[in-house]
Parts: sequence; structure tokens; C-alpha cells
Amino acid sequence: METVRTPDSRFEDLPGYDFAPNYSEVPDGEGGSLRIHHLDEGAGDGEVILCLHGQPSWSYLYRKMIPVFVAAGYRVIAPDFVGFGRSDKPTERDDYTFANHVRWMSAWLEGLDLQGINLFCQDWGGLIGLRLVAAYSERFARVVVANTGLPDGGGLPPEAAKPMRELYDGLPVPTLADVMNGFQSQEGPPGFFFWRKYCAESPEFSVGDVLQITGGGMADEVRAAYQAPFPDGRYEAGARKFPSLVPIFPDDPEIPANQAAWEVLAAFDRPLLTAFSDGDPVTRGGYQIFQDRVAGAKGVEHVTIEGAGHFLQEDKGPEVAEAVIAFMRAHPVG
Repeated sequence: METVRTPDSRFEDLPGYDFAPNYSEVPDGEGGSLRIHHLDEGAGDGEVILCLHGQPSWSYLYRKMIPVFVAAGYRVIAPDFVGFGRSDKPTERDDYTFANHVRWMSAWLEGLDLQGINLFCQDWGGLIGLRLVAAYSERFARVVVANTGLPDGGGLPPEAAKPMRELYDGLPVPTLADVMNGFQSQEGPPGFFFWRKYCAESPEFSVGDVLQITGGGMADEVRAAYQAPFPDGRYEAGARKFPSLVPIFPDDPEIPANQAAWEVLAAFDRPLLTAFSDGDPVTRGGYQIFQDRVAGAKGVEHVTIEGAGHFLQEDKGPEVAEAVIAFMRAHPVG
């Protein structure tokens, strides 16, 4: 597996990100290894809050939440998925599969031997993180899901995949404006089709642009910080591929694994909080399935993060962190 590693110099003097790096090695599945980066901040004996990011962000996304958690006495661990941040980046898009990401992060979790985990997951942090919860339920004390989901085919028959793929394939490569119009429109193809196609095929793809369109304004230096792990196109394979791995077609090979995960999640009786934002064009309404299906979501006072877009950690980081802390204190675990 051919990989690239972003030079350390790219991470110097990023605004609000003065955390020390930590590294682990996991098998790449082809006889080699991959280096995964994570932050590890706060009290070593404090309860663990595991923060998982999505696409195309990285652990920089949690820079506003980490100090709040640390001040409250918690230990915060925030990894960069393979292909993102300071973690190794395979250069071939075909190396990135949903199953590979789950395997890589499973090996990482086992290597750190984390226990009593409080998971905060957003975007792809949920798709991967909830698979980890299903596979290692005994390691998780509480879960917070924010602007994320775990697609399982939605009950569509496999034969529906062919017309859906034909619809997707027939779309022209969208602009960023097309992507946002797709999410906001009540007619035509699903907005996610445009997101997926833009990330996979647009020559104008930019990590900073993707972060910008799904939330509020962003200072130039912050936008540059999100772009820092990706000096050129060789480093962007994972960021471009992630949307194409979301199992939106009912014949996707990961649908059975996600369905099996949902069976475990439905019975997960430790506290689960939904903390979706009110301005996310991507996952609006996605909290309902968790409140309806997961045992641990019953009896929890769920929250809506007001004034935030898809990347609520960026838009309302301290407020999100305080909501998580309030949830944890309201639902102590023995």
C-alpha cells in the first residue's frame, strides 16, 4: 500500500491547535502498517471522552471542545482517521473502504485498550464510531451522536439500486452551489448525490470549501488550518473517497454489517444523547432514528445545538462540550 505522510511543518502555528501529537501503528491489511495520530489531553485518570471527526475534517475540529472537557477533569482522545490530519494517507482511493476504516480503527482501539469510553461522534465519526460501539459495547459507557447516522438501506430492496445508480451516474459534476442547492431543494435527486459527486469528481475540490459551505463563516487562517494536512492531490484520496463509501444504495456491501450493528445498538442500554444542530443541511432529522430505536436514548433529555451547521464543533464548540458534560453528569455510570 503506497502512502504519504504530511510533513510536520504543515502543522506548526495552527490557530488554537497547540496539542502534542501521539502515534500508534496498525496493520494496513497488506502486510505493512499505518501510523495513526491522536491527541491525548487532560487528566490521565479522568473519564475518557473519545472524539471522532468526519469528512473532510480532522482532529483540528475539536480544538474548541478539548479545553472545556479538560477543565472539567476529563481525558480527551481525538484521533485522525487514516487519510486525514497527521495520520498516514494511502494514495489510491481503492485502498479506502468502509470495512478497512472499521478494521484500522478497531486495531487502534484495541491497541490503546480504552475502557469506559464516552463517545462523541459526528459525520463519518458516527459511521465508524457506531460500528465500534456495536463491536466493543463493553468498552463504551455513554454515546453522543451529533449530525451523523448509520445507513442500513432504509428497507429498500436490492433491485432499487440500479435506477438509483443510473440517476447518480447521470448527474453532471456539480459546483459547490449545486451541492448546497441539492441539499436545500425538496425536489430532484437527494442532496447527498451532489455531495458525493463533487467530492469524487470535481477538479475544484477543496477541503476548505467543503467545510465552509456547510456552516457559518470561517476565518482564512482557520480554513488554511483545515487544509494543512493536504498539501496537494496525492494527500486527498481519503477526503475525496469518504462520501462514496456511505452505503446509500441498497446493494452496498456494508449494508448487512450496518444492519447487524443496528441490532446491537437497539439493545444498547447505556445512556445515548442526540445533539444535532438546527442548521445542518446534511443530516436534518437524523436524530429521530436514534431516539426511536436505541434503548439507551429513552429517558434522556436530548438537545438541539442552535445556530450551528453540519460541523457544529466548529460553529458552537464550547456550547457542544458543555451539553456533553451536562449529559454525562446527569447520567452517571458505575
